[in-house]
Amino acid sequence: MASNALTLALSPEQGLNRYLSEIRKYPMLAKEDEFMLAKRWQEHGDTESAHKLVTSHLRLVAKIAMGYRGYGLPIGEVISEGNVGLMQAVKKFDPDKGFRLATYAMWWIRASIQEYILRSWSLVKMGTTAAQKKLFFNLRRLKGEMAALEEGDLKPENVAAIAHKLAVTEEEVISMNRRLGGGGDASLNAPIGGAGGEGESEWMDWLADDKTEGTQETRLAETEEFGARMTLLQEAMSELNERERNIIQERRLKDEPATLEELSVQYGVSRERVRQIEVRAFEKLQKAMKRQAVERGLVAGADA
Repeated sequence: MASNALTLALSPEQGLNRYLSEIRKYPMLAKEDEFMLAKRWQEHGDTESAHKLVTSHLRLVAKIAMGYRGYGLPIGEVISEGNVGLMQAVKKFDPDKGFRLATYAMWWIRASIQEYILRSWSLVKMGTTAAQKKLFFNLRRLKGEMAALEEGDLKPENVAAIAHKLAVTEEEVISMNRRLGGGGDASLNAPIGGAGGEGESEWMDWLADDKTEGTQETRLAETEEFGARMTLLQEAMSELNERERNIIQERRLKDEPATLEELSVQYGVSRERVRQIEVRAFEKLQKAMKRQAVERGLVAGADA
């Protein structure tokens, strides 16, 4: 889709600081302009229209990529992989579905980055099961919520809480935490692109809510994506039976989740039985949401 010139001119490996400065120059598109360009690309294969769609969303890729900076991989390469996902999104985007490109592209960008991270971490390091992959991508977030990012080995109560939330064993949490421990966190005030140089920016410039157009674009996309996810969730919940819905709501969708003990008393079953129902219902929910997302064109199907 994209020309060689586009690929070369917008490669983060050319110099990250320069690249981030350059992509700020591309303006956001109004909804009507985006629709028109997307139709030109879809119906006529107009590469110039595709080019404009891609470049107007490069800042969105950079914003998303910064969220994966803690995996010990070169951020320029993470951005490059995100750009690949963006170009795939533009290629498959159907403007008649009613979503903005940013909403649709966020799914592709994240998927492309996560696939790259999984390829870059050896199977020996992170395992192959779906539960281990979920643990890999959620451990840092949960540690952050517990203010445990700087602690090395986790406290037993944190290990137990994470294991329960992600339906994995405590041994898997401890092992994954140690494997991820070598990545380290970069300072948000560290300069991008090396020391010195006019117009040098910091990581914080790409993470803080500084009211720039790029931030507005990200907020809009995230708001629309949240709305799409909530619609998928509500429809998927209808596929659960009453007990499964209630357990999911009590265990996963409340600020203060109910305990297994409380629900075991309510339903007259063991705590382990409640846990099994919760895990099975959550898996059904995920499958239903993914199927609906494919049907709505938000993500690619298995044959895409």
